[in-house]
Amino acid sequence: MQRTKAPFRADEVGSLLRPASIKEARAKLEKGEISADDLRKVEDLEIEKVVHRQASVGLKLATDGEFRRSWWHFDFLAKLTGCELYHPDTGIQFTGVETRHDSVRVIGKLDFPDDHPMLDHFRFLKRHADIAGVAAKMTIPSPAVLHFRGGRKAISKEVYPDIDVFFEDLGKTYRKAVKAFYDAGCRYLQFDDTVWAYLCSEDELNKVRARGEDADNLQQIYSRIINYAIADRPADMVITTHVCRGNFRSTWISSGGYEPVAETLLAGTNYDGYFLEYDSDRAGGFEPLRFLPKGNKVVVVGVITSKFGELEKKEDILARMKEAAKFAPLEQLAVSPQCGFASTEEGNILSEDEQWAKLKLAVDVSNELWGK
Repeated sequence: MQRTKAPFRADEVGSLLRPASIKEARAKLEKGEISADDLRKVEDLEIEKVVHRQASVGLKLATDGEFRRSWWHFDFLAKLTGCELYHPDTGIQFTGVETRHDSVRVIGKLDFPDDHPMLDHFRFLKRHADIAGVAAKMTIPSPAVLHFRGGRKAISKEVYPDIDVFFEDLGKTYRKAVKAFYDAGCRYLQFDDTVWAYLCSEDELNKVRARGEDADNLQQIYSRIINYAIADRPADMVITTHVCRGNFRSTWISSGGYEPVAETLLAGTNYDGYFLEYDSDRAGGFEPLRFLPKGNKVVVVGVITSKFGELEKKEDILARMKEAAKFAPLEQLAVSPQCGFASTEEGNILSEDEQWAKLKLAVDVSNELWGK
């Protein structure tokens, strides 16, 4: 049957291609031709439109497309108390391309501020999602991302001489964030997370070890922080995660199946749902889904790619879903694109029409598997 509670049988990760009007307004703001308030008005209009577009293709949820963000993670993290955006000598290295030279570091005691700008971003989204008759979904980076991205060198040793105290404060900060979003009306929150995929990659693990991190214990540390952060969520709040293998201009970073982390992630980390990427051979097989406990947890199987515009055949996606159902019950599965369409403002290499066709395909597949 179709689900009336998130995650839905046809779902989406979060980010959407930025409309030309937003890109143009951002460029004008950088040149000093318009004000920040002028940009916000453009974003408001486009978010209102995109919420209704999501409802029109048959989705039961809507995000704001992350239209107000430049990055999927840095915009949120840089506004935490104790964090700042800075510009290192290098960007993030994807396959064949490097990002802009932005990152976040910890320079003070961590906390979640009452006036974090994304609370207002969510409130705006919710008003228009309520009008469209869909659930408002908010996406924020996982706490693990703040540590893993820069490692110990990006965390002030003067502020946090003991890394365990940093991890404690990180958990407390996110617990406060969860409550703040709930109080703002959020009932569908997602922690976006590249870390679990990186922990499946020997190349990425070797990089972590080279910078002096205890790579073998990271998944247990991150699971403990996440469980603490979400432990007090009310019964009517759903918290999911998206495990990303890297998404920048249709490129990627990590390869390797989920086997090394599946038991800790699916059975030991207390999310309500997991968006797992399964659009390429780099993700391995569906066998790790056997660790999904019987019950209410849902895996949203990302078998539709967001990286390229060619539309998959519905029969091929149906076959993949049925293959996944050999390892986890069909009633505990859902379908979505494997990632967002624009994890950064640059966006992936496909058109908006191709993006909407892929979201409609997820709806069509869900209707066939679970009925209308």
